[in-house]
Amino acid sequence: MVTASRLGNMDKHVQHTRVWPVWLVILSAASIAAVGMGLRQVMGLYLVPVTETLGLGREAFALAIALANIVWGIAAPFTGAISDKYGTGIVVVFGALMTMTGLVLMRYASSDVDLLVSGVFLGLGVAGAGVNAVVGAVGRVAPPEERSAAIASIGMGSGVGILLALPYAHLVLEHLGWQQSLLVLASTAAVILVLAIPVSGRPEHPTTSEPAQSLTAALTEAFKYPSFWLLNAGFFVCGFHVVFYGTHLPAFVADQGLSPDVGVWGLMIVGLGNLIGTYLAGQWGRFYSKRYGLSLIYLGRALVFLGFLVLPITPFTVIALSGVLGLLWLSTVPLTTSLVATFFGAKWMTMLYGIVFFSHQLGSFLGVWLGGAIYDRYQSYDVMWWISLALGVIAAAVHWPIDERPVSRLRAKPAE
Repeated sequence: MVTASRLGNMDKHVQHTRVWPVWLVILSAASIAAVGMGLRQVMGLYLVPVTETLGLGREAFALAIALANIVWGIAAPFTGAISDKYGTGIVVVFGALMTMTGLVLMRYASSDVDLLVSGVFLGLGVAGAGVNAVVGAVGRVAPPEERSAAIASIGMGSGVGILLALPYAHLVLEHLGWQQSLLVLASTAAVILVLAIPVSGRPEHPTTSEPAQSLTAALTEAFKYPSFWLLNAGFFVCGFHVVFYGTHLPAFVADQGLSPDVGVWGLMIVGLGNLIGTYLAGQWGRFYSKRYGLSLIYLGRALVFLGFLVLPITPFTVIALSGVLGLLWLSTVPLTTSLVATFFGAKWMTMLYGIVFFSHQLGSFLGVWLGGAIYDRYQSYDVMWWISLALGVIAAAVHWPIDERPVSRLRAKPAE
């Protein structure tokens, strides 16, 4: 959380023609993430009713969500570059419109192809109205020493969105059915259009002594930096974990003969734990090594997935394990994004984070699709729990050797 005194310091950091106060930029960005990421997270509630109504296997729905995630990842560097150059507001408006379109198309779907088309629009939607789209708006107004905490506020907003969106979607789904409830969710996404106002406007970067850097030069510099690629590899695993779990947990719970409410509560507890975990990660990033923090997060996830393999599956264990996983959910975001800004500065931060995020979405695609494919083949998620465990250990190892220093271009110059 960013305190009032810190916000005052941030205002001093960005004394230029910016119209909106820093606290409002952060609040707007967090609220956009809350709605955009919340609507994304509820898709798992639709897996069973949609596939049963349309007479499809779970892989078909999982592939649509996987496609949404890969489109999100492909679009993220482009929406990031537009945000960095022309402002975040235009990207957020685009994201809201695409989200609304994708939800309406899913409501009228009658085949697996229709689901795939809706997945494309949903992917474009969250690329413009998700965490990745607004980190630059916050990163530019926050001084370097406060970036982790400021960006953590976005992650916390996303956690609030997940926490509220799940019971909200579950309620309208239960009372209206899955088709009409999707129209309600599409109407809800329209709120993002208003929230875009405080993050609108062309970015004005603080004056520094360093020379201007073109987009091509920024890309070249990043691609030559080994730690950038280690960060990409680790974030791949993050995407694999969270989208597999968020999409397939309700179906996994049903397979165990438990009430559907257990799946909803599990994902709600993820959202609640995420609020705490993201805040703690933001504070960790202010005082301790970000790479070590990331390694600990992925080791913790591996232990959670081991729990799903060795513990009896009861409502208590599902909710307890979800709570622990929630602490480790988006806690990766403030540490990962802060490392991108540490490496390369804030000017092209959204675009460069978009590239790292593309790796995240490759993992998301594989996690959600593989979950459906493996289930349809084996009628069990056990293989997925083992894969998730192994990837957690690998990600912990990958982050350990990251060099947290800025690139040589920035080492001898004042921080942004």
